[in-house]
Amino acid sequence: MTGTMTRLGAPVPARDRVLVIACGALARELAAITASLDGLDFECLPARLHNRPEQIPEAVRRRVRAARGTYGTILVGYMDCGTGGLLDRVCEEEGVERLPGAHCYELYAGSERFAALHEAEPGTFYLTDYLVRHFDRLILEGLGIAEHPELRDLYFGHYTRVVHLVQYPDAALDAAARNAAGSLGLGYERIVVGCDGLAAPLRSGRRLAVRAA
Repeated sequence: MTGTMTRLGAPVPARDRVLVIACGALARELAAITASLDGLDFECLPARLHNRPEQIPEAVRRRVRAARGTYGTILVGYMDCGTGGLLDRVCEEEGVERLPGAHCYELYAGSERFAALHEAEPGTFYLTDYLVRHFDRLILEGLGIAEHPELRDLYFGHYTRVVHLVQYPDAALDAAARNAAGSLGLGYERIVVGCDGLAAPLRSGRRLAVRAA
């Protein structure tokens, strides 16, 4: 099976159970959120899809279809995530809902705060806790900068700052985020946003499933 399965098999009738089919970049936060929500399970698709958004819609469709009959409610733990509306089309065709917003930065920060951040400085490169942890692999290696340093300015020459949207404050992660910004030659800012933006729609999905039963 593609991806990683987490917390499956809770002793709740199938019609009352909720499955979140999510981006692997949300796995750590989903584990913390769902630990206290009986009957809400999650399955993460490979995080590498973060860099291949055109593959997300059909990957989600396959998992939605495979999960039918086992769960009463299926939620999609992606935002649009660069699919250009194609994920919304799949969700409509399959009769499921996705997380609100265009990407995880907006989800975590909230639409109003993110819009204000973008308006204040359009040349901002955003990091979540996940992207900080995997910065070298996803950014420096994934974009070829580690092997060809000259690519850094090609990709980031029009950026002015890095903003780390913090889910869980951690001194070591803060230092890693500062180093990441430095490796890109950009200024650094840190904003603690928490996980409420992710937790709220998941809890709503769980309540809806219980009411529907």
